[in-house]
Amino acid sequence: MPAKRGGESLFEHLGKQREAEAAPLAARMRPRTLAEFAGQDHILGPGHILERAIAAKQVPSMVLWGPPGSGKTTLARLVAGLTGAHFIGLSAVTSGVADLRKGVEEAREVRAAENRGTILFIDEVHRFNKAQQDAILPHVENGTVTFIGATTENPSFEVIAPLLSRTRVLTLKPLTDEEMSVIIDRALADTERGIGNEHLELEADARAFLLAVASGDARVALNALELAAQVSQPGDDGVRHVDKAFIEEVLQRRAPMYDKAGDSHFDTISAFIKSVRASDPDAAVYWLARMIEAGEDPMFIARRIVISAAEDVGMADPNALGIAVAAQQAVHFVGMPEGAIPLAEAAVYLATAPKSNASYVALKRAVEEVRTGPQYPVPLHLRNAVTGLMRSLGYGADYKYAHDHEGNFAGQANLPPELEGKRFYEPGDQGYEQTVKERIEAWWRNTKQKDE
Repeated sequence: MPAKRGGESLFEHLGKQREAEAAPLAARMRPRTLAEFAGQDHILGPGHILERAIAAKQVPSMVLWGPPGSGKTTLARLVAGLTGAHFIGLSAVTSGVADLRKGVEEAREVRAAENRGTILFIDEVHRFNKAQQDAILPHVENGTVTFIGATTENPSFEVIAPLLSRTRVLTLKPLTDEEMSVIIDRALADTERGIGNEHLELEADARAFLLAVASGDARVALNALELAAQVSQPGDDGVRHVDKAFIEEVLQRRAPMYDKAGDSHFDTISAFIKSVRASDPDAAVYWLARMIEAGEDPMFIARRIVISAAEDVGMADPNALGIAVAAQQAVHFVGMPEGAIPLAEAAVYLATAPKSNASYVALKRAVEEVRTGPQYPVPLHLRNAVTGLMRSLGYGADYKYAHDHEGNFAGQANLPPELEGKRFYEPGDQGYEQTVKERIEAWWRNTKQKDE
């Protein structure tokens, strides 16, 4: 019988040790303490929800929602370690209900033998179908496991409502360049788990490029560093000097002429919106592709498309706003890279739609009037007469119910008397707005004829 070491045989211990040594750099560098964990201060910082839950060893079931490489799996393992819980990790890509049952049975055995709880972690939980997610519910409800799910997709769409109601959704943010640099420097210096023994040195432009391409994904950055350490040659000084060209070769990507926090970010989105406004679908798709290839946040692009639909197309084609919102929801639903397809469809639709900014101009005119003019009282006929006193004061008097009149139009003034006749919205003559213009003119023309 092989000797036991901490509940496992010597062979099992040696096997795990060799497995750890052979693991990728990203796995070896997983933080072991909260102090080593980079980013997510909004949930892990002193006094914040998860930090307090860990300190009290009372961690609720939760869904961690965040982009790739933001630390979801690492955080789940860290929570288990810091709270003394048993950890069972599954991937929804390769696991099914049978694996869930085995995990639950293991959790029961741990509770009985060691009197400690179990964290059941399911990576990419959005890949589980409804029946598979349903199978988690009873074990969360009865406390057999504390469930932690990880997803890159919007939980509102991808996690069933009963499971969501029993968990807390914690949103993880992409790592900043500063946080990424901390992770990179730690890997470069660590001689036990990192590549400190390889004496690799990143030049400034190589680091900047790596940060730009990794775009907040620590796994991408660490994988690139590991490959650079493996294939680069040390110089005469024994140091592996890594420049930008070498990192480009390692990543097999050309440096994008784009800075998501600088002028390129604003210049490119400006070019995109102005191309849509100018009804140039070719230019719109080109600038869209530039942003996507540079790793721009797709939801930022989607938000600008929604704004453009309302501001630049407006009532000339009311369907444009629906198309834009649908594209935003589609990106949430399918993620990237496929999410680029509905973004492109929306961009082309907006670029080729008739244009009108009349609604936007009307809003600006009304806001200017509200900000600079007197605050006139609401006319009595527009007020609700909820009580007898209100009715006696004239609330609701002489109000004309539009549906009681021909064409569902009463022709009653609804602005304060001091503003009667003032026009904020002046429809144009493009697309559907021409119909709107004709309709408004016909309403008031018919009303005037009746008055005469």
